Amino acid sequence: MLDFLKRKKNKPTVNEEQTEEQLHQAELKQEFVVDPIEDSEALVEEADESIHKAPIESVITDVSEGAIAENAGDYAEVDQTPSEAVPDKKGLFSKLKSGLTKTRNNIFGGLFVESDERLNDEFYDELEEAMIISDMGMATTEKVLTKFRAQLKQDGIYKRSDARMVLIDLLAEQMRPESDFVPDSAPSVILIVGVNGVGKTTSIGKIASMYKRDGRNVLLAAGDTFRAAAAEQLTVWSERAGVPIIKHNEGADPAAVLFDAISAYKARKCDMLICDTAGRLHNKKNLMNELAKMRRVIERELPDVNIEVLLVLDATTGQNAIAQAKVFGENTGLTGIILTKLDGTAKGGVVVAVNDELHLPVRFVGVGEGIDDLQPFDAEAFAKALI
Repeated sequence: MLDFLKRKKNKPTVNEEQTEEQLHQAELKQEFVVDPIEDSEALVEEADESIHKAPIESVITDVSEGAIAENAGDYAEVDQTPSEAVPDKKGLFSKLKSGLTKTRNNIFGGLFVESDERLNDEFYDELEEAMIISDMGMATTEKVLTKFRAQLKQDGIYKRSDARMVLIDLLAEQMRPESDFVPDSAPSVILIVGVNGVGKTTSIGKIASMYKRDGRNVLLAAGDTFRAAAAEQLTVWSERAGVPIIKHNEGADPAAVLFDAISAYKARKCDMLICDTAGRLHNKKNLMNELAKMRRVIERELPDVNIEVLLVLDATTGQNAIAQAKVFGENTGLTGIILTKLDGTAKGGVVVAVNDELHLPVRFVGVGEGIDDLQPFDAEAFAKALI
């Protein structure tokens, strides 16, 4: 009995929220960790060598047919036709509005009353405090307030009730992406990065489901071979979304998984590959170089395909999200943000700060646990829900 309890105690868990010490110890045991390499050509050559020496066969799961081929060269036909109706946009906005209720009521509530109360120094002080508390950060708050005051003066607005829409329009302009999301209309590889516990796996499943409903031919790659059962968790989401997945055994080289996924992408004539990566602490330089290695494999094997690197951030972490985004951006060439957990205690102002300080567009926001609860970011809708 005691032996059984010991074995049970030592059994690996599936929980993503590991401590930094646990992650550090686990990292030291992994053979596929890449040491810092400054020369980009050497990095590519190392990726080549590790891929072709990988001893583990890939597994491709056709979840729509329930078939598993033990060789990456066996590509069965998969039904990729849309299977679900597109979610009602009005319903999604209601979820977003509900998720930001605490911010709107507790932080900004009372500032923009429907009355003839005039703007004064007290109002601006209260607004500044509210913006900082909502996680916009001091620098971004000062910029927005300066523009806000100038716009009110230019428009001749002196009432709080009239000033509300001015601030909404200003925030929407601040958060609006400068360009459309390329994968919406072109073949793409989307590399999903982020630390443990932010919702990477669930975000991948939800994005895959959304694009399959739009008629895209989607393939998933289980590139998180570091965490126990990560591939199994992603397989569950691939089944929910009805899309195939490429995976190796735990401990395999993530670049090898990606290489096989790209082979399947070509053979199946897919137009979207979404790759998971190991959740890692953003201050681990060697693991960051591993991400750079994966990106170079994509650039070499699919030189004509658009590459998006999306960082998943937990909206409840506030300004710490900015620190994560800065380091990930330096190492992986981020192109956008996925902001999760806006259905609970998130303050939401961090969206404005990310866009202002890092010039990174928010591409998706998570407003619930359901497979349809990740939606493309709408700056106007978000600003209205926030204020």
